[in-house]
Amino acid sequence: MKQETVAKQETVAKQETATDTKRIRTQDPSYDVIVVGGGPAGATAATDLALRGVKVGLIDKEGRIKPCGGAIPPRLIRDFDIPADQLKARIRSARIVAPSNEDADMAIDNGFVGMVDREHFDAWLRQRAWDAGADRLCGRYDGMTRQPDGTVSLRFAPKDTDEPPRSLTARLIIAADGANSAVRRDAMGPDRKPPYVFAYHEIVRSPDGPPNRCFDPERCDVYYQGRISPDFYGWVFPHGETTSVGVGSARKGFDLKQATALLRQASGLEEAETIRVEGAPLPLKPLRRWDDGRNVILAGDAAGVVAPASGEGIYYAMLGGRLAAQACEKVLAEGKVKALATARKRFMAEHGRVFMILGIMQYYWYANDKRREKFVEICRDPDVQRLTWESYLNKKLVRRDPMAHIRVFFKDLGHMIGLTTAPKG
Repeated sequence: MKQETVAKQETVAKQETATDTKRIRTQDPSYDVIVVGGGPAGATAATDLALRGVKVGLIDKEGRIKPCGGAIPPRLIRDFDIPADQLKARIRSARIVAPSNEDADMAIDNGFVGMVDREHFDAWLRQRAWDAGADRLCGRYDGMTRQPDGTVSLRFAPKDTDEPPRSLTARLIIAADGANSAVRRDAMGPDRKPPYVFAYHEIVRSPDGPPNRCFDPERCDVYYQGRISPDFYGWVFPHGETTSVGVGSARKGFDLKQATALLRQASGLEEAETIRVEGAPLPLKPLRRWDDGRNVILAGDAAGVVAPASGEGIYYAMLGGRLAAQACEKVLAEGKVKALATARKRFMAEHGRVFMILGIMQYYWYANDKRREKFVEICRDPDVQRLTWESYLNKKLVRRDPMAHIRVFFKDLGHMIGLTTAPKG
């Protein structure tokens, strides 16, 4: 299975190379901005900067696919101009499964959640950055040295060649190279890192046939069971022809592969063909600072912008990439590096409260199976479902129905102290 995964990732890299063999438009090694990491955050930042006429280089290993459920809300589709052909499925409901195997169905009224396959979606985002005018440099980041003139000399090791690392120069660097960001470590020290869970998933062939209780191609299933994850959850997210089945946990020694096997069995996917497997750390808390006060700014997983409780990261990564790009543009125009701090300030002003609430939810409701059972009961409540979907789809806390919030607050409080039971209808 591991050999199959490596071969698949090599095929992805070759396909990307075939789309544009000339990746560098100029031999000039100097850039205004170098973006390290070509996932949603880095590719978005590179695209935005290139469209604004900034000379930008995008460094990415390519062929690396992050384990991800692939859910994107309509606001992401609108804000970042995602074409319909990138959506592998449109999800119309979610099924929340409790430790007892009792469940709650949460239908989406007048809307959907888009599903993308990161194998194709990330490659498309990188191609869009190239089309916008960014140089694409296939290889890995190999270290950095600050220069007396305020620029950064960055070492870049080309992929699949015997060439020694090249030296590139930039005024600013956007570190979008993941939860274990090497750029962040070099620029801000090894202790500057977010807490995280480890995510593991298997991409399997979606079954043919009509929808059933175990599997529905237009439904996401989320399992809140201690046997599946002692501190997070397991997911079954359809992507059209394929499905992501995965688990996250921060518990050392917890067998994620065994938990995924249990999840495949529960969802009727035990015998489904396994196409590839992936694992990676998943940060769950934004860092208190995203820049080094000089010329490096973090984006995406490197900044810790994955939502607690839900694990949602694509929208927040792309927004973080966009805000980092805008902060860099401001520094280039005004020459004041303090503008780098505006990216985090703007992000937290819009989404900080959501992250705080989700963090509290995860801390309390995911603590044990007794609380998970109550959590699933809460998810049956119509007010909870409506407010949840409206907030998720539009990435905003719903404010237009204060009475619904009040009802949810008291129902939630009742569950926490064991006074009420939500209806199962």
